[in-house]
Amino acid sequence: MYTKIDRERCIACGICQLKAPELFDYDSEGVAFGKRDDNKGTAAIPPADRIQFRSAYTSCPTGAILRSKKPFSS
Repeated sequence: MYTKIDRERCIACGICQLKAPELFDYDSEGVAFGKRDDNKGTAAIPPADRIQFRSAYTSCPTGAILRSKKPFSS
């Protein structure tokens, strides 16, 4: 599974980084991004982080966390 943040939907609430700190972080403007691949959605989520990912994904109030079974296109 792959993930990235739709940065236009992100409201910088902090939930994704709180729930999955290995996967998400914030830039200097407070907008979230995927840490593993600079928000490209091309690095697979490690099995050890999938529970945290699911928690962040289901908790995001704006649906800004995207997921895919295949890598996202650039």
